[in-house]
Amino acid sequence: MMGNLAVALITHGRIQTTLTKAKALRPFIEKVITLAKKAEAANDAARKLHFRRLAISRVRDKQAVAKLFDELVTEFTARSGGYTRIYKIGQRVGDAAEVALIELIDGNDEGYSKKPAKKAAKKATKKAAKKEEAPAAEEAEAPAAAETEAPAAEKKPVKKAAKKAAKKAAKKAAKKATKKATKKED
Repeated sequence: MMGNLAVALITHGRIQTTLTKAKALRPFIEKVITLAKKAEAANDAARKLHFRRLAISRVRDKQAVAKLFDELVTEFTARSGGYTRIYKIGQRVGDAAEVALIELIDGNDEGYSKKPAKKAAKKATKKAAKKEEAPAAEEAEAPAAAETEAPAAEKKPVKKAAKKAAKKAAKKAAKKATKKATKKED
């Protein structure tokens, strides 16, 4: 089944199928495309033939493999993966199965724009702000810092103890609930 789906995807560029089949097809076709890329990069003719035969053994259609190795592989040489894209379409009328469209991505497609991670960006700005404030604060409040360290050290064990007690109480309540449920069943 994967071979037939792969042949259809290679020959047509995009196919409409169920979501589960599309998700199963993605790693299969990407491995075959990787074989084509390896053949493109190989210097030895015997090595190229080896990769082509490996692809034929998986796809089982010589014309589709020829099209992939001769025409389509040039689009994927610059990409390091992610050769397919899946779009969810909706549900099929007959059996309400999730339908998806899987397509081969063009070689000039850049994909989604990469946004910086929000947490990493926030941490970086906070660290920069702390570094700027730290030297000024140390010079101005050197004696006050020694006094504030002791209460901060005391707060940490108190918070841990409170969390531990809350966790213990939650476990106890869960145990009681399970006991009651078993008694009602009997």
